[in-house]
Amino acid sequence: MTVTSTTDRARPEPIRAKPAPRPSRWVGVVVLAVLVAMFVHMLVTNDAFEWAFMVDNMFRPAIINGVKGTILLTICAMILGVALGILVAVMRLSSSWVLSSVAFVYTWFFRAVPRLVLCVLFGSLGILWHTIGIGVPFDTYIGQLFGVEDLQLRIANLDANALLSGFVAGLLALGLSEAAYMAEIVRAGVQSIERGQSEAAEALGMTRRQTMRRIVLPQAMRVIVPPTGNETIAMLKDTSLVAYTPVTAELFFQLMEVGHRTFKVFPMLIAACIWYLMLTSVLMVIQYFVERHFTKGYGPSERARQRMRSITAEATGNPPREEPT
Repeated sequence: MTVTSTTDRARPEPIRAKPAPRPSRWVGVVVLAVLVAMFVHMLVTNDAFEWAFMVDNMFRPAIINGVKGTILLTICAMILGVALGILVAVMRLSSSWVLSSVAFVYTWFFRAVPRLVLCVLFGSLGILWHTIGIGVPFDTYIGQLFGVEDLQLRIANLDANALLSGFVAGLLALGLSEAAYMAEIVRAGVQSIERGQSEAAEALGMTRRQTMRRIVLPQAMRVIVPPTGNETIAMLKDTSLVAYTPVTAELFFQLMEVGHRTFKVFPMLIAACIWYLMLTSVLMVIQYFVERHFTKGYGPSERARQRMRSITAEATGNPPREEPT
């Protein structure tokens, strides 16, 4: 006769872990609260800010036109920089040493020269050329070679001082400089994808262009998008440099014009800070949604992690464990 006895094991009580006390955090909170209070008190009580004068002048029609010019210049410079940067990145990744060398020299030069210097330089290119001809170059020398005097193979001659000044000069300076940085960003994004995926695509019969468009770039975008957003924000702030080309339809130039005319420069500098804060905040919101779109499918979201913790808690009977901060 066999006697079978069953004993129920007592279920252990759930562990109720308490976070370790960190008094240094409370000290830091108090210090930050005191500093913020001092800063707010300075903003309210210091008469040098002249808030009434600032608000009355920072929304004038000329200032609004300057905001429009800044936004337009930012968009155009980024379009030129991204398009040319992709081309330079493809050249840099090419197996041809000629294309790779030309791309390297381009990025080396435009990353080395400050944008302020480039703005002044492009605004002064009219010194090199008085006119820019559109058509066959060296038409005069070609005519002398074949015995034809006064051979004219140019469609039009443009005034270089009128063409390479103002908005166009500032756009070229910022756009060409941005292309050098975008080329390195795109190159880093493409090289972040494992070589095995390209080899597998080639084994399936896909061309290099199809592999780049369907396999590499969709995955590389999650690496390319965040620094591109940062470059866009930096470009918005660097548009203030085109005042040296010069460009008058620009935000910082118009604000300083009001400050110098009224002899109240400091309030207009604060107004410039407020305008750039508002514009960059909008760009940061756009960047957040763009990044969230291109990072779909890479790692679980916070909502999915919380759902998984609740399912695990229901299955084990233990309360969900909080994530350490």
